[in-house]
Amino acid sequence: MSISSNIATNPYSSVSDLLSNVRNFKIIESTLREGEQFANAYFSTETKIKIAKMLGDAFGVDYLELTNPAASPQSRDDCEAICKLGLKDAKLACDCGVDGVDVVIGTSQFLREHSLGGKNMTAITKQAIEVIEYIKSRGCEVRFSSEDSFRSDLVDLLSIYRAVNNVGVNRVGVADTVGLASPRQVYDLVRTLRGCVSTDIEVHFHDDTGCAVAMARMMPTSRDYILSKYKLQELKKIEDFVAECVEVNVPFNNPVTGFCAFTHKAGIHAKAILNDPSTYEILKPEDFGLSRQVILFVPHAFKTNSYADRWNAIKSRVDQLGLKMTDAQVKECTAKLKSMADLKVMTLDESDALIRSFHLELQNGA
Repeated sequence: MSISSNIATNPYSSVSDLLSNVRNFKIIESTLREGEQFANAYFSTETKIKIAKMLGDAFGVDYLELTNPAASPQSRDDCEAICKLGLKDAKLACDCGVDGVDVVIGTSQFLREHSLGGKNMTAITKQAIEVIEYIKSRGCEVRFSSEDSFRSDLVDLLSIYRAVNNVGVNRVGVADTVGLASPRQVYDLVRTLRGCVSTDIEVHFHDDTGCAVAMARMMPTSRDYILSKYKLQELKKIEDFVAECVEVNVPFNNPVTGFCAFTHKAGIHAKAILNDPSTYEILKPEDFGLSRQVILFVPHAFKTNSYADRWNAIKSRVDQLGLKMTDAQVKECTAKLKSMADLKVMTLDESDALIRSFHLELQNGA
C-alpha cells in the first residue's frame, strides 16, 4: 500500500521520517504583508521599497510577501513598484507583474462558518482549483495555503492539499494562524503532509506563545547552509530599521540581536568565555555581525568576584580597546580600578577612561 493511500485511511499512520535531513530550504519573508498588520505599522511606498531591498538584496531572502493588491489602490501601486525592481483578486495580482500568487482559504470550522459564509470543503476545494488554474494560465508561480491549519479537521485538510497538489501548485503552505500549535503538532502535521504531496511545503508561524522558533526548528537543516546562503550580518540592521518605522523598541533580551544577547558580566565564567566562548555560547556573534562584550563593573562586582575573574575581564577589555599591556600591568590596573569601584559604581566609560589613563602612564614611563 502506498503512503498516500494509507494516509487517506488513517491520517496519523506511520510514514518514513522525511524531515530528518532537510538539506535546503527557502525563506518566505512576511514583513511587507503580515508585518503591516501590526497596530503601529504604516509603511510608505518609499519605506516598503527600502525594506524590500534590505531583505532581498542585502539579506538574501528567497520570497517577499506583499499585501494583496486588491486591498486598496495604494497597495496595488506599492506592489507594482516593488515588482519592477476570487479571480478578480488573482487577476489584479498577476497584472501587477508579480512572480507568484498565494491562494489562501480558511479551512477550519471556525473560518468556514464565520468568514466564508458556511461553505463546505467541496465548495472551498472547487474554488481553490479554479483560482489556481487561472493563475497558472497567467504563467505565475502559485502557492496554496490553508488558513488556520491547526484547527482544521485533518482529513479535510489532507483532502484539499491533495487536490491542489494534483493540479500542479508550486508549494503548499501550513499556517498556524492563531498561534496555538505546539512544536510536536507542527512536526506531526508536516511529516504527514510530506507523505501525501509531491510539492514543496511551506510553514508559517505566529509567536503568540513564544514557540515560533522552536516550531521552525522541527525541520532541521545545516548551519553551514544557512551561513552560506543568507547574509545574517544584515539581520540587526533590518530589525532596527523596521522597529524604527513602527516606533517600537527591540526588546533588550531579544534572541541574537538584543543588546544583552552576547553580553557577560565579569564573574565565575568570564575566564572561560575569554578562553573559549563556546563554553557558554552556542551561537557566534560574528556570524551576525555582532561582537561579544564582558561587562567590567556592576555594583559590588569587585566585592563578590574572585581576583582571577576580575583581572581576566580587565585583560579582555584592554584587548578590546586595542591597548598593549603585560599580565602584570593588567593586574596593577585592576587593583587601581578596584580601589575606585570600592568607592562608587563605575560606568563602562569611566572604566575605559581609567584604563586608557593607566596605559598612557605606562607609555610615558611613569
